[in-house]
Amino acid sequence: MKISRKEAARQCVAVFDTNFFKALCEPSRIAVLQELILLGRADIAAVAERLPQDRSVIARHLQQLAEAGVVTAGKEGRHVFYQIDVSAIRQRLEGILETTKFLEAAVGGDLCKVAKTAT
Repeated sequence: MKISRKEAARQCVAVFDTNFFKALCEPSRIAVLQELILLGRADIAAVAERLPQDRSVIARHLQQLAEAGVVTAGKEGRHVFYQIDVSAIRQRLEGILETTKFLEAAVGGDLCKVAKTAT
């Protein structure tokens, strides 16, 4: 299905959620995410014992990752357990890929040509 360049651009801008990218652009937050991936489901204490930051900093990073849909949080008693939300991340990345394909088709590959000549 062919869509206009303007509509493709609008969809592309909409899919580039700033919370998602903001959550993934901080090196310390990426370190928290990496530890959570290695640990699987874990609470703040388990993640914090593997990193140099204070527990309050780890908690804030996990909160931001949860708000961005990168991890899920579930409370059990007094503890909050976090785990990576692989499905949500996959869906977000697939959405970005599909939308950029629409944009590429709408401009007839001009974006790729411009990018190649700029380098």
